[in-house]
Amino acid sequence: MAERYPEQYRQFFHKFHAGQYYECHDLLEEIWLEDRSDKFLQGLLQLAVGLYHYECGNVKGARWMFGNARKYLTRYLPVHGNLELAPVIAYIDDCLRRLPDAERIPYEEAKRHPLPRFRFVLLENEEDDRR
Repeated sequence: MAERYPEQYRQFFHKFHAGQYYECHDLLEEIWLEDRSDKFLQGLLQLAVGLYHYECGNVKGARWMFGNARKYLTRYLPVHGNLELAPVIAYIDDCLRRLPDAERIPYEEAKRHPLPRFRFVLLENEEDDRR
């Protein structure tokens, strides 16, 4: 595990896999605020916020957050924070394709048509920041 990031980093993945996207935001924001130049953490944070926005029917906000997440995380390909990023970028692209052509949808519609779930896979014995 990348020693560079505190325990909140690992907790982020547990919350994300449980679909607790608002909590993901809180976990990463706490450590991102210590170093706002860390666009990797900002990208993960914005991915979670994008999913949260969509769940609330805010398609415009989700689209904006996914676009920013993609832009930030692409800088860190192929691996950063012991996380292989190509599957994450592919997931963001899939979410962007699935968004309805609207700025907002009713909450009930978002619940009926959820975005797919994603599971991060942390590389435990890989060198961090491999590019």
